[in-house]
Amino acid sequence: MAITAQDVKKLRTMTGAGMMDCKKALSEAEGDLDKAVEILRKKGQKLAAKRADRETTEGQVFVYSSDDNSKAVALAFACETEPVSVNDEFKALGQSLLDAAVAADAKTAEEVLALTVDGVAATEAITALTAKMGEKMEISGYANVEGAAVAAYKHGASIAVLVELSEAADEAVLEAGRNVGMQVAAMRPLALAAEDVDPTLIAKEKEIGVERARQEGKPENILERIAEGYVKKFLKENTLLEQAYVKDPSQSVKNYVGSVKSGMVVKSFNRVSTGK
Repeated sequence: MAITAQDVKKLRTMTGAGMMDCKKALSEAEGDLDKAVEILRKKGQKLAAKRADRETTEGQVFVYSSDDNSKAVALAFACETEPVSVNDEFKALGQSLLDAAVAADAKTAEEVLALTVDGVAATEAITALTAKMGEKMEISGYANVEGAAVAAYKHGASIAVLVELSEAADEAVLEAGRNVGMQVAAMRPLALAAEDVDPTLIAKEKEIGVERARQEGKPENILERIAEGYVKKFLKENTLLEQAYVKDPSQSVKNYVGSVKSGMVVKSFNRVSTGK
């Protein structure tokens, strides 16, 4: 049957697909709009599969904070290139994913993907925009945090950090949290404290320390002791509480936070990003 320009326009409005793709889908579907939509959706799924191995190093982070600052949610929606990352439709979908996550109190990225966004399944919405933009898209980071106070810090469009503090939120507490968030964004600590670091990673660092000391010609009977010093330095540089505070390297992050409000501690942090 003949495919009219009106049919193509209607399908483009429904799906956001290109003109030629709509013409081909309508021809294959013999003019049936519903079938054409399904054909385009399947095409989008094929495109997403073809681009599955592509790197997504661009994108946007979206952040929600409750009115009392006792809860915050951060979602990183990633794509392949900068032009797509600033596209209005891409940003709108990222915001919709965050809004749905907040409304459902989703705890993980997998739970977000199981939600409905703008009337369709989240995975289908992402697939449809992948087909339209021609780029891989994914949720590259997600965090949902509740506590006495949760401060949210954004570094440009690509990084967000949520910092949970032990004291109820006021401006001083939140400012401290944002400062710690800046530290996390810049220094990328592996864990909050030494006891939170994977023991296998510590063991590996100790092995490296032993070998390094051996290559430096240190006596075999003191290699273990020297390696323990390497591990101690490694943990100080890579655990948030022991890191030197970037705004005042004379004190640790732990001491800085305690100086803002007596007894206050950082209880957790989450860093989400688009891959940067």
